[in-house]
Amino acid sequence: MTLTLNLPPDKEATLKARALAQGVSAEQYARRVLEEDLQTLESAGKPDSRHISEIIAEIMAGVPPEEFAKLPKDGSREHDHYLYGHPKRNP
Repeated sequence: MTLTLNLPPDKEATLKARALAQGVSAEQYARRVLEEDLQTLESAGKPDSRHISEIIAEIMAGVPPEEFAKLPKDGSREHDHYLYGHPKRNP
């Protein structure tokens, strides 16, 4: 497929500058950006095949230990209290 883009002069200049910074032609840069965007769209529709524990572990890896230590020790038992303000079951 051949695609012709009519860009305003400022956008064309930006495209050329970004391409030059990466050492490729404007056409190569535009193709790369478009392919990456299309790949992202394709991936977005696919469910994550990892187990939920892997996803949680990945997220939790970014939590500093001092922040993790601030979590309540009874959070799983008393989640209604912490989330919704209900009275604690075992005060």
